[in-house]
Amino acid sequence: MNSELYLSDLESKPESLATLAGSLRAADPFEGLPRDFDRVLFLGMGSSRYAAGVAALRLRAAGVNAHAEYASAAASFPPAEGTLVIPISATGSSRETLDATERYAGGPAYLAAITNRPGSPLTEAADLVIDMGAGEERGGVACRTFQHTLALLLALESRLTGRDRDLPALVGRAAEATADLLDRRDEWLPLAMELLDGPHGVYTIAPAERLSSAEQSALMFREGPRRPADACESGDWSHVDVYLTKTLDYRALLFPGSRYDAQAMDWVRERESTVITVGAEVKAATAAIRYAHDDDPDVALLTETLVAELVAAYWWSAQ
Repeated sequence: MNSELYLSDLESKPESLATLAGSLRAADPFEGLPRDFDRVLFLGMGSSRYAAGVAALRLRAAGVNAHAEYASAAASFPPAEGTLVIPISATGSSRETLDATERYAGGPAYLAAITNRPGSPLTEAADLVIDMGAGEERGGVACRTFQHTLALLLALESRLTGRDRDLPALVGRAAEATADLLDRRDEWLPLAMELLDGPHGVYTIAPAERLSSAEQSALMFREGPRRPADACESGDWSHVDVYLTKTLDYRALLFPGSRYDAQAMDWVRERESTVITVGAEVKAATAAIRYAHDDDPDVALLTETLVAELVAAYWWSAQ
């Protein structure tokens, strides 16, 4: 792992997304899927599972029986006809994901593997291989692959639900939003680094529909600069994390969009905690970071983790 190369990986996000948008315009990566499935099962660890959790929720909201599983779980749905199993691993060599995939190899379930390394061990038993197309992450941290995974899972959603949307255009807007945050980092990054630099770590909060943003952001603080960090769902925050505001120097990134944001912010205001919002202004927040197209929840899903990624990159480099 290398902090300078990690920053370079982040700075190449807009170009990488633009290339992905072109690929999606040229072809549907899931075109080879059979037509009908009774259920969809995602398998993954870390960033892959974060992205899968949001994808499964979106599919359930559209009426599709979908579930995201820790690949390390001892058991999940049994192999069965009509089951679409989607193991996700950027490297294609995550031990837990390979072990879980073995349970479904050879049928009767259908295996569609998403990886950044075609030809990796994960692809050997797959009926279909979807290339993330994120390029080599030389910093050793999943950042572009996480973003590309989310975009590809939106493509899968369109395929399974028949939703008519211009996904290449969406990915193009995410590239513009990402470039905007990078280009204007001198305006917002120093303050964000200062406000989040507390003695008790960083907390990240997001609605269930974008919980991956909070989970990935917390992971970036742990993985790069090795700071304590934890993620929480916005509504659940008032049941599980609110207690920390009473005893800690509580500092958080909030990704707005939940109907329960105000409920959490009431406690934040009362206990004078530090909260930075990303993508919208929220009453009682200490600061807000805005970016191009941040009024589109799908652009936010693909973009907003860059704030934590950049803070983590600069903290890491300073060590």
